[in-house]
Amino acid sequence: MSASASPSRKRRLVRPLDRYVALEFLRIFIVTSIGFPLLVFVVDLVDNLRKYTDRQVPAADIALSYWYFLPDTMYKVLPAAVLFATVFTVGSLTRNAELTAAKASGMSFHRVVRPIFVLSIFAALLAMVIGELSPPSNSTRLELLRESCQTRTAPSGGMAICNESTITRYNFVFGGEGGRVVRATYLNVVEGRLQAVETEVRGDSVTPSVLVAAEGGSWTPDSGWMLRSGHIHVLPDASQNIVMAFDSLIDRRMVETPTELRASDKTSDAMTYGQLAQFIRTLERAGADVRGLRVELMLKVAIPVTCILIAMFGAPLATSTQRGGAAYGIGISLGTTVIILLLIQLTKAIGKSGVVTPELAAWFPNLLVGTAALVLLARVRT
Repeated sequence: MSASASPSRKRRLVRPLDRYVALEFLRIFIVTSIGFPLLVFVVDLVDNLRKYTDRQVPAADIALSYWYFLPDTMYKVLPAAVLFATVFTVGSLTRNAELTAAKASGMSFHRVVRPIFVLSIFAALLAMVIGELSPPSNSTRLELLRESCQTRTAPSGGMAICNESTITRYNFVFGGEGGRVVRATYLNVVEGRLQAVETEVRGDSVTPSVLVAAEGGSWTPDSGWMLRSGHIHVLPDASQNIVMAFDSLIDRRMVETPTELRASDKTSDAMTYGQLAQFIRTLERAGADVRGLRVELMLKVAIPVTCILIAMFGAPLATSTQRGGAAYGIGISLGTTVIILLLIQLTKAIGKSGVVTPELAAWFPNLLVGTAALVLLARVRT
């Protein structure tokens, strides 16, 4: 009896309607996930073609750069793709009376849209994976477009052309090996020159903290970094400060080349979750303001989760698309997407200013969408 009941129970877990809803969702999701990036590429090319031409970037490099731009663009549009797929799938079921027929056969609204919720979880996981793949792709894209001088040769084989913005760096903090922190007001990669440089190694219960502050420094391949006109501070504890002046000093622990110091000048888009978390810890040790970066770190998780919440929000909302058809569905999807994007930009500014904690700022749009989704799901006719 139990053996015969098992196959029938399995069949009930995935019904023909489930497969139909899932296929409709996937069809729209795939089209929008690919179509939105293509639209972004066209807009970006129109806006920046003259800049690429002035830099003498070959057409092959420009075309290849958009291939490396694809992961980052897909990561940012996946929530919108989930929303479009949800609204149009549920809207089609509503307009064709398929949702009414399913309810008449004993299936609730929540049961009908269950495949959408399951697929939105897979979309969130996909967004997390793509989010970790996009930073190295972004770096390669910048090299192709001559935005970066991390290498002397572009990935396609062409020579990179550097400009002033890619050979200098101002007011930066760099995290070195062993917890060492380097701070400087100015770096010139070509000249191998630093101004107002500090290197600090935090001590522990056994070794003292050491701070080296100098007016400037110069780098040569043979000797490394030579600092000039500065002081060495040895701090065994909080109450002691042993100071020694020097005219010139070769810092053997500062092993990074000028190019490596410049290459560390990355935005949150150029770092994975782990790299950004480590970068934030380094800046915190140096006493820098990291509130904006902490918002960006939380958004690397919050944006994928939006895929799930936006499906929960869009499914009950789409039951009203019968009044306006496809145009109404497009309006709902675009309007909701724009509002969420505006909320994310607003909460970034709020989190950076310190009005609320960075974690709350990053998750606030999801809290709003999630609350609205629960209200709509509770009020929808099942």
